[in-house]
Amino acid sequence: MDKLPSHHCEQPRQARPRKQTKAFRGLLAAVLLAVGPLAYLTAVTVDFGGRAPSQVLPINAAEIVSKCEALNLTPGPPSNFHERTESDRYEAGTKPVLIKNATIWTGRSEGLEVVKGDLFLVKGIIKAVGKVSDELVKKHKDVTVVDAGGAWVTPGIVDMHSHLGVDSAPALRGADDTNSLKGLAMPWLRSLDGLNTRDDAYRLSISGGVTTSNILPGSADAIGGQAFTIKLRQTKERSSSSLVLEPPFSINGTENYSGRPRWRQMKHACGENPMRVYSGTRMDTQWAFREAYNTARELKEKQDQFCAKATAGQWKNLGSFPENLQWEALVDVLRGRVKVHNHCYEAVDLDNMVRLTNEFKFKIAAFHHAHETYLVPDLLKKAYGGAPAIALFATNGRYKREAYRGSEFAPRILTDLGLKVGMKSDHPVLNSRFLLNEAQQAHYYGLPTNLALASVISTPATILGYDHRIGFVKPGYDADIVIWDSHPLQIGATPKQVFIDGIPQLEKPFFTDKPDFFQHAPEVPNFDEEAKDAIKYDGLPPLETHKSKKDVVIFTNVTSLHIRVGSHIIKEVFDVSSAGTSSKGQSVVVKDGEVQCFSGQEECLASFVNPSVEWVSLEGGSISPALVSYGSFLGLHEIDQEKSTNDGKINDLLKKENPSILGEGALIRAADGLEFATRDALLAYRAGATVGITAPESNGFLGGLSVAFNTGSPHKLAKGAILQDVTAIHVTVDSGDSSISTQIAALRNLLYGHGEGEIKQAFHDVVEGRIPLVIKVHSADIMASLIQLKEEVESHSGKAAQFTFSGANEAHLLAKEIGQAGVGVILTPARPFPGSWRSRRILPGPPLSENNAASVLFGHNVTVAIGVEEQWQSRNLRFDVGWTAIEAHGAISKGETIALATTNVEKLLGLRTPNTDLVAVERTSLYDFGGKVVGVISPREGAVNLI
Repeated sequence: MDKLPSHHCEQPRQARPRKQTKAFRGLLAAVLLAVGPLAYLTAVTVDFGGRAPSQVLPINAAEIVSKCEALNLTPGPPSNFHERTESDRYEAGTKPVLIKNATIWTGRSEGLEVVKGDLFLVKGIIKAVGKVSDELVKKHKDVTVVDAGGAWVTPGIVDMHSHLGVDSAPALRGADDTNSLKGLAMPWLRSLDGLNTRDDAYRLSISGGVTTSNILPGSADAIGGQAFTIKLRQTKERSSSSLVLEPPFSINGTENYSGRPRWRQMKHACGENPMRVYSGTRMDTQWAFREAYNTARELKEKQDQFCAKATAGQWKNLGSFPENLQWEALVDVLRGRVKVHNHCYEAVDLDNMVRLTNEFKFKIAAFHHAHETYLVPDLLKKAYGGAPAIALFATNGRYKREAYRGSEFAPRILTDLGLKVGMKSDHPVLNSRFLLNEAQQAHYYGLPTNLALASVISTPATILGYDHRIGFVKPGYDADIVIWDSHPLQIGATPKQVFIDGIPQLEKPFFTDKPDFFQHAPEVPNFDEEAKDAIKYDGLPPLETHKSKKDVVIFTNVTSLHIRVGSHIIKEVFDVSSAGTSSKGQSVVVKDGEVQCFSGQEECLASFVNPSVEWVSLEGGSISPALVSYGSFLGLHEIDQEKSTNDGKINDLLKKENPSILGEGALIRAADGLEFATRDALLAYRAGATVGITAPESNGFLGGLSVAFNTGSPHKLAKGAILQDVTAIHVTVDSGDSSISTQIAALRNLLYGHGEGEIKQAFHDVVEGRIPLVIKVHSADIMASLIQLKEEVESHSGKAAQFTFSGANEAHLLAKEIGQAGVGVILTPARPFPGSWRSRRILPGPPLSENNAASVLFGHNVTVAIGVEEQWQSRNLRFDVGWTAIEAHGAISKGETIALATTNVEKLLGLRTPNTDLVAVERTSLYDFGGKVVGVISPREGAVNLI
């Protein structure tokens, strides 16, 4: 149709031909071209040869029409993106890299494709995969050749939920930009505006294979603001903006209507966090969402109405395009141009958000944390636009009510139902350097190998909308590549090299060649029944063990047996596993919780073969000493953030005295506040940590007296429930309301006998060497002062006092002096993180340092143990032990490895009644991803507890 509708002659909408807008735009362009530069200065009057009255066009009419037409374009790359010959992130001078003889997990075919061959990286992109021709390589100069020697190669790890750079390490007031507390709904905020390029975690996370992170605002607000996805390598520009993977067109206040927009990311949060911060309810939070979305919807409708008129050529009295800088990002959510990342745990909150999506017609890219999603899969599928993906922790749970029903089987259950699952760090909640470990744990509990790897690589890349360039090994994709020293799902898997945009990130990396069996994915146990129970019992399956009904239990097909001899010696009775998988396992006879004999002692064996025997095959597994967990509030806390479920904090005596009813010098005992059968304690027991040693909770200087207890006992009065009422006295010398010098002065006075009552007696026992003094400390400078204090006190008393440093991130700096002073060290956590200023000088371990802290301390004759920081981690203590030994490159013997969480913990914490329990493990050992705990042999209880 030739006529252009006008305000004077308007046709009914249904009569307009579909090509009207294109015709109008063509005519408009011709007019503007004819009038030239004046079109930008004055309005244009268009006369259509008398066929219709003339009208006045705005000087930016073409721009307005372009903007309107671009409003509903789907975000994504340009259509010719994969024709690029160099990356937009390419830095001049980057040499081409040829990686030869690699085992390449490409991420393609749902993570099932593995290619044996080469990989060629040129100008920041992957040029070729598999068979790389010599002719192609010869076209490039200065090619760096890396022989992978058959090693596994994957795309870089993608962390879809991180606060790296906004919640920085070390934690300082001037480097915390996680949350704004200016209102419940603030879509206008941008994490990029707080992105600190000086965070110590960049280097550490890269050393764990992480190449890309989605930096989210925190979860204090219902709508916390916009997230930005970044590459972790430092650029030559050294700016925050230069880290952004694909900057939205509007990032610098410019617009681009010539192509598809880039994906934007946004953070939402529901449940306890906004409730707690704003002292509100779920109803308040949900209203904040609805009010914000209604504001955005009204603005969107005004824009749509404006654009309908503009593209129809109805310019009279049209005015300017309706805009509001605060709400434009939320309008983009309604236009489907934003990936919404929703912090959401419980079924009630998930239901609220699903209803909200259908009310306002927007999609959620992923529910994060999402501990109860595996219980309500049908609800998720009702979300507008389809079920969101799920971003999970592997085993981190029960820290607040909405995390209480979290299950280690959730990744497996959800993927079985066809839902996308990605694992995430929530860095620094979990150190993103070890995000791969979340995939390893998910794999251990049933997530298939291909999906476990995908969960930290290709799946998050897809969820974020960047699967056109990251998350896969394909020609034309970003050259973000990791070469591993073992199969990535093996415990302790470490990068040999990490490339970001084709640039190697590790300078002189440290690694050792691992045995052949490390080059295959671990064969994990079967947890089918446990996964079913997680659903059957609505997330709270029974965790109690059951005693064998027989007096005698004979474990068969046992390949290794380690027992305790006395208090501090681990004895290897036999170990046939080193002879090969075909070696015949032995039998071990247990009566009344005591090992009686084993294969080779045929007369003994024969005497126990009778109908009252229970036979348990370990299928090539092992029996070894049970572990001791220390460092958390295990047994004192059920749910960290629910005071009613916990023992509570004790008074800080440097700020105020105890109530007079306690008497002078009262010392708090953890034994008095113990809670038994907490879920974390029972999970620890089922994972081989059968004893917990726990001190009272205190944020102050004096922490009270710790207790040793059986993590599997039903109550305090049960047989063997308490191993020792008092094990050690605990203090903290670190940052706080009181100065370091004040805390050391207080400690000196107490050690010189200036306390009162129980406190005076306890510190007298420390001086006499009858009870250990456990000092929570990270700083090497503070440790040096404490070593001097120990020498001073011992010189005065003539006795040897037992000091133990707990925490001890910087202990490696004083390894020689600590050894000479006879001070023990409990490394907590086992793998350090520079979380505070006084703990920042860590020894990171491979690939950034040749040794880890444990091996350095062992090398200076220090008694070393490892601990955990939170009670949910007790179940993973077994893996921490194995991981520590692997990182030590053989510097720690098998006996010393076992001692890390057994005899050494007892020695350093004053446990005179040793944990004599043994753990029976199917298929492999307690310390790797192949073994499953099936029983606890307990001399204390005189029984075998089966799982």
